[in-house]
Amino acid sequence: MASRGRQMLKLLLLGDASVGKTSLLNQFVNREFTSSYKATIGSDFSSKQLDVDGHYVTLQIWDTAGQERFQSLGPTFYRGTDCCILVYDVTKPASFENIKKWRNEFSLQLGLSNASDFPFLLLGNKSDLPDKAVQPSAAREFAQMNGDMIFEEVSAKTAEGVQTAFEAIVRKALEKAPAQDFVLPQSVVNIENKPAEKQGGCC
Repeated sequence: MASRGRQMLKLLLLGDASVGKTSLLNQFVNREFTSSYKATIGSDFSSKQLDVDGHYVTLQIWDTAGQERFQSLGPTFYRGTDCCILVYDVTKPASFENIKKWRNEFSLQLGLSNASDFPFLLLGNKSDLPDKAVQPSAAREFAQMNGDMIFEEVSAKTAEGVQTAFEAIVRKALEKAPAQDFVLPQSVVNIENKPAEKQGGCC
C-alpha cells in the first residue's frame, strides 16, 4: 500500500565548516550526538517525517560542506529548496560574520528576486559552551534587518532548542509553499531517520 499523502519540503543547512551543521542534522533526525569530527565532503542528505500543527511533512534536509572549495555547489543543488537554515558558532565571530555571504550566495544560486520573502532561520549553535562571543542581541538585530528572519540559539550537543528551531522553519516554509501533497509509490524506499551512506560531519 502506498504511503498516505503528505507534503514534501526541501531544507538546506548552510554555514562555515565546523559550526555543527551535521551535528544539528543528526540530533534532529536521529536524536544522537557524537564529538568526533569528520568534514562533510560536498553534501549529505537525510529525511524526517513530521507532524507540525496538523500538517504532515516529509522534510528533506541537505547538509552542505562549509569548506571554501564547496561553497558554490551550483544551481542544480539549490533548485527546489523551500527553506534554509544559516548556521554559525556562537563562540566564533567569523562564522557569524560570514552568514551574510552564505545568504547572498544562496539567494544568487536560487535566483531569488527578494530574499526577504524567503524562509530563512538564523541559528546560533553550541549555546552550551561558556565562551560565547556572539551575543544574541547582535544576531537578533541582524535577523531583523535581513528580512525579519527567525532567530534561535541551540545546542546540537544537549539537543536544547533543536526540535523547536526546525519546527519553526517548517512552519515558516508551510506559509510560503503551495499545499501540494505527494504519495510515495511502492517502489520507493522510506529512508526516514537514515543518513546518507557517505559519512561526514561537523561537530
